[in-house]
Amino acid sequence: MPSAMRSLATPVFTTHTEPFVFVGERLWLDFVNSDDAARTRKGSRVDALDTFDGFVHWLGSARLLDAERATAMARRAEQQPTGASAVLHEARRMRNVLRALAERGAEPADRATAVAIAEINRVLGRSAGTRRVETRSDGGFVRNFVTAGDVFAGLLIPVIESAADALVNGELARVRRCANPRCSRVFFDGSRNGKRRWCEMATCGNRAKAARHRRKLKLEE
Repeated sequence: MPSAMRSLATPVFTTHTEPFVFVGERLWLDFVNSDDAARTRKGSRVDALDTFDGFVHWLGSARLLDAERATAMARRAEQQPTGASAVLHEARRMRNVLRALAERGAEPADRATAVAIAEINRVLGRSAGTRRVETRSDGGFVRNFVTAGDVFAGLLIPVIESAADALVNGELARVRRCANPRCSRVFFDGSRNGKRRWCEMATCGNRAKAARHRRKLKLEE
């Protein structure tokens, strides 16, 4: 059964070790790409939201949780599995909403945009807590949302705020889907000419070049 349709009773704990890839240039787009955020050595897709600890691992990789907080969150999830399952279900649901927003455009009358605005406001409206700037272990800084009450409620806030920023700053016109028809990744095109086509040149871009080269050789035979 697809992960988005699973019951809240689905087991949410596994060991997640695959590295994640961040190519979206914006946090919310990397979150959308989390359904294909890592690949195993055998090339199979890895969904970061398949399990709760995968979600926590993704948040850590995105520098939204440090190691200490991630460990504490995983421990709390073992104590409160219902809460962990609920936030995982919410994360999958919001990812679907944000993917529709990324892929269908920025027109105010567009249904995907209207739905996304309503869902963003719903999540932000029911989240109580404080925002703080904290230092990272590498000497950098990160803005954290510290919830009041439900410890799981704030996990999505940085992602949702990133999507809200994209709407407010008029960035949706620069959101692209990878030109590789087999790739579902989306990204923010910050190039000067606005013609970036590939999520990564090292993967999809090079594959396209190789395919064109093979077609050229075939025509020359």
